[in-house]
Amino acid sequence: MRRSARITVAGLVQGIGYRYFCRRQAGERHLVGWVKNLPGGSVSLYVEGEVDEVERFIAELRSGPAGAKVTTVDADYGDYSGKFTAFEVKY
Repeated sequence: MRRSARITVAGLVQGIGYRYFCRRQAGERHLVGWVKNLPGGSVSLYVEGEVDEVERFIAELRSGPAGAKVTTVDADYGDYSGKFTAFEVKY
């Protein structure tokens, strides 16, 4: 079963390679979608893939790469759209 998730990660998550950490984690789990920095200092993500892999991905977001200090991870789940073919870092 597949699903999507819109995720917002807050804390010290910009300027320390967090988006590239997300891309690597998504690739390992065969997830598609995107990640981008938000003006207020948080990170926004959209992912699609197998339910178990989406859950594992979200668990990894709570830790982040070395140097990250994640305070919150909020996820809203939705239906799988199938419109993405890769996971990209947006600027």
